[in-house]
Amino acid sequence: MKNYIMVIIIGVLFTSLTGTALAENVETNMETYDAEAFRQALEQEGFTVQEGELGYFDLIGMLEKGILPSAYGNNPTTKYVAYFVPAATGQGVDERISKLTSTLGMSGNTTPFWNLGPDEAVVFVGRTPPECRYFSYDHYIMHRTIGNERRWLFSNIADTVNDLVIKTEGTPNGSSGNPFNQTTVIIITADRGIDQRIRAAAQSAGYSDDIINTQVLPSTILKMGLENDSDTFAAFVRPALFNDTQAGDDYINNTPATVFRITPNNTTELDPYDYPELRVRGTGQTEFELMDDLEELRIAILNKYNESSATELPTSQAVPVGSDAIQRGINGVGPNNDACYLWTANQTISSPTPPFVNTSLYYPFLREPAITLGNDSNEFIIVYGVNHVATGKATYSNFAIYGADVWNGVRAITDADFNGSAEEYLPDNPNAKYLYVYKLARNCSEDDQYCYEVPSGVGVHGIEPDQPLFVAWRAYMENTTKTGPAYSEIVYDRAIKFDPKS
Repeated sequence: MKNYIMVIIIGVLFTSLTGTALAENVETNMETYDAEAFRQALEQEGFTVQEGELGYFDLIGMLEKGILPSAYGNNPTTKYVAYFVPAATGQGVDERISKLTSTLGMSGNTTPFWNLGPDEAVVFVGRTPPECRYFSYDHYIMHRTIGNERRWLFSNIADTVNDLVIKTEGTPNGSSGNPFNQTTVIIITADRGIDQRIRAAAQSAGYSDDIINTQVLPSTILKMGLENDSDTFAAFVRPALFNDTQAGDDYINNTPATVFRITPNNTTELDPYDYPELRVRGTGQTEFELMDDLEELRIAILNKYNESSATELPTSQAVPVGSDAIQRGINGVGPNNDACYLWTANQTISSPTPPFVNTSLYYPFLREPAITLGNDSNEFIIVYGVNHVATGKATYSNFAIYGADVWNGVRAITDADFNGSAEEYLPDNPNAKYLYVYKLARNCSEDDQYCYEVPSGVGVHGIEPDQPLFVAWRAYMENTTKTGPAYSEIVYDRAIKFDPKS
């Protein structure tokens, strides 16, 4: 009887273990099969399907290797995942782009900057990022021909698909729920009929319509097509501040998704989308009730460092909104509707530039007069302001220090780093919890908790003592509106440069 019971126990354990393993294998195979089933369904629908790749778009790495002349204001808090899309049938990839993609470890026949016909689509199918403070999928116009001039616009086209609005298995039809590590489908297209046909194919392959998102390429403001003077586009996944750093790195380095370029085999009657309705920034509630507290903090900072000479740096909006840059034909430098962007300058960028612009040849107001950070212990920068996360105006915020020539973001300090830092300066002010103070220096003392030592002598990963620099701030996504905070409702962040008195 004991032997019989033992046999049953062993049998149950074996079934449990092998069943788990088989279930894992089935799940893995289903993920592969689903993507393949989707491809087959698209082909049966009358499309040619080319598979692309997803990969980390390492701006600092490409600057370091001489592939790019600038890091273009990289956000050190995030690692962007780019869509690498196959070239259109019968077309090749530009030699410079091919060198860029191969440097990033991608296929030579894919490109992060792609044309798209008015009846084509690019589709992401796979998993969203693991749990993080924020993520979004965003699509950009990169290049446009204006007259005989090819310009780099690098401007977002419309709203993002972010973690508060995305349709996934965990947030069907955009409902509240868990959007992280969930299956989703995102279609980028200019045409309503093509969108509907792709959705039908996805549903026949087992994907619910409740997890399918569309990002519109509005023909009213874009020049679709495969000709040399057509606009080119890009798309990125933008995750920030992963709860589990290792899980985040795994997602960036081996994104569990694929990208399809989808082209109809036969000519179709076009049904172009209109420009999509945008989410509206602003709630009517501002941060301006903290202005007196901020002035009190400013005076406390100046008093604490009164043995040094203080220069209060200007603050302005750094980049235009995408639609403004597109209409004016200027370089937008990668804005996102989910964010506000500020920097230590007295104007917003507004220059037309060629592709792969060398930023050291433009924007002289960032370097004249030059702000530098020498090695003297009495030379430092104090960054301070309103903590936009604490006031509810942002999901996350940060500031970063950049070289003003090649725009290399060295380190970002986030709200998690500076939370509570103003209370030392305003110990009796209950609103200190809504403010912050942080020091940028070459040497931080052991008791200076809120200080970052800016490195030098490490190439593009640091800033040299004589290299002009600037500070830039980002405030991402107000939960109430599910888009970026309104510039008119936030108090601008500030910075003061301190130097030894002569």
